[in-house]
Amino acid sequence: MDDSAPQETIDAVGLKCPEPLMLLHAAMRRLEPGQEVVLHATDPSTERDVANFCEFLGHALLLSHQDGEQFRYHIRKAVS
Repeated sequence: MDDSAPQETIDAVGLKCPEPLMLLHAAMRRLEPGQEVVLHATDPSTERDVANFCEFLGHALLLSHQDGEQFRYHIRKAVS
């Protein structure tokens, strides 16, 4: 298994706020500290919401990328 690959991928394409963030929050609860998740979304509010979520909870936002109408976020769970 490739250790650099995210442990979970979330497909929130087509979902509106607050669903993408709710799915991300649930995924973070399942992950161990230091593990990573990728979130794919189309709701523009995720640009603000994901960054705020990471900052508030101490997670690392490793990548925030927009390709057309789709957003991709790569996040590492905080190590307490």
